[in-house]
Amino acid sequence: MAGKANILQSDVLKLIFQATGIAIVADNTATAPLTNLFVSLHTADPTNGGTQSSTEATYTGYARVAVARSTTGWTISGSSPTGVSNAATVSFPACTGGSSTVTFVGIGTTVSGTGKLLYSGAITSPSGGLAISNGITPSFAAGQVTVTED
Repeated sequence: MAGKANILQSDVLKLIFQATGIAIVADNTATAPLTNLFVSLHTADPTNGGTQSSTEATYTGYARVAVARSTTGWTISGSSPTGVSNAATVSFPACTGGSSTVTFVGIGTTVSGTGKLLYSGAITSPSGGLAISNGITPSFAAGQVTVTED
């Protein structure tokens, strides 16, 4: 059997990233629906079995960044595969001490702690990851954090 139909790829990403229900399959009417997703930085692959805190960056000042589950937070495009990317710049707090080389980015469900890791992927530019030290503010321009469904 083949994978997800093109329309379901798009619908799943819209449900997760834009809080748009899938008619007769899933809605977004939970008592306390998740209004943001949280982007995290990682020093190694957090793996498919990991959590949002697996290999997470620890430089002084680091915190996950909230991105709204909406069309202002995420842009969905294409088909087979359908992709989603950040609609605006995602800027992390500046490093005020210590250092990290982050090689992966994650998207999860909590602002801190273990959290459920929904997606993760390698940072492809700059090659070898992003070196963070005192005074550096890591950020990703619109369209640089991308996820594809296939």
